[in-house]
Amino acid sequence: MRPRTLISPTSARAPRTPRRRILTAAALAPTAGLAVIALLAGCSASAAPADSASTGASGSTSAKAVTLDNCGFDETIATPPKRVITVKSTSTEMMLALGVGDRIVGTAFQDGAVPSKWKAEAPKRNDVSDQMPSPESVLDLEPDLVYSGWESAFSADAAGTRAELHKLGIASYVQPAACRSQGAPAKLSFDDVFGEIDEAGRIFGVEPTATKLVAAQKKQLAGIHRDDRGLTALWYSSGTDTPYVGAGTGAPEMVLEAAGLTNVAADVKQTWASLGWESIVDADPDVIVLIDADWNTAKSKIAQLEANPATANLAAVKQHRYITLPFAASEAGVRSVEAVDSVATQLAKLKLG
Repeated sequence: MRPRTLISPTSARAPRTPRRRILTAAALAPTAGLAVIALLAGCSASAAPADSASTGASGSTSAKAVTLDNCGFDETIATPPKRVITVKSTSTEMMLALGVGDRIVGTAFQDGAVPSKWKAEAPKRNDVSDQMPSPESVLDLEPDLVYSGWESAFSADAAGTRAELHKLGIASYVQPAACRSQGAPAKLSFDDVFGEIDEAGRIFGVEPTATKLVAAQKKQLAGIHRDDRGLTALWYSSGTDTPYVGAGTGAPEMVLEAAGLTNVAADVKQTWASLGWESIVDADPDVIVLIDADWNTAKSKIAQLEANPATANLAAVKQHRYITLPFAASEAGVRSVEAVDSVATQLAKLKLG
């Protein structure tokens, strides 16, 4: 189970009844759930339309409709969402960074605590689930958008399929870096990350804020010193018998490259992958990046590396050449540039040789 540590920044108002009744009917007849939802979706869709424009705690909003091809799913968001459920920390943190955290009515599958710089934006908490939300928990909160850092959130046994949600007037959005069915970048780049910030700015009607955020992140990235010593690195995310590592096409590779490190799993054309200890021992990386999570801490990984006779002889282990990152910063999102900065800063302090 994931820890229930992340706060959600708004209290949910009392849910209206139409979607809950739709869900109850579907639950009573699970084999016909889709048909029931399709039949009754009009009840939900007939709700009063959102204001064409509004100004609130999250700043001025634009009423411009946004049409997207998101992971191969056509989605039109007519007005900036006001009631959002976020799945994964990356989507929550994107909204906080854009100043629209007051629109979050629930969170699910969060990966850690909100960073201190955003805690003031997230004064309250409403966890829907430690892991994937159920359709009932989603519909209970009457969202107009479910924003997820994993495409797998949109399945019948999680938040509901995107088609089902669409029929109920609920928009869905997957962070583009997390697309798997269609639209996945062949190799993630910071242009992809900045593109999502711009796209999220359009979705939430805060384009000027997104533009400023991208400009600030580009400036920060350009100012990071890239190590030029030709060092190699293992990105150790989780796992014991067979470690789960950052491979060659996703956020780990992007971060390591930007910091000047060569990923020992760069040839594996996946975002993350299982990599045997034998391959890691053969590679003998100069440094090891340890992903720190409540359910699999960096400390526990170090203890395992130092207790295993095979890995205890790795140069990085013997000389304690470890770099740590919080789990939430290890997936593509608004903290990716910060992750590069952290890796570069810690790398510069390591003694080699």
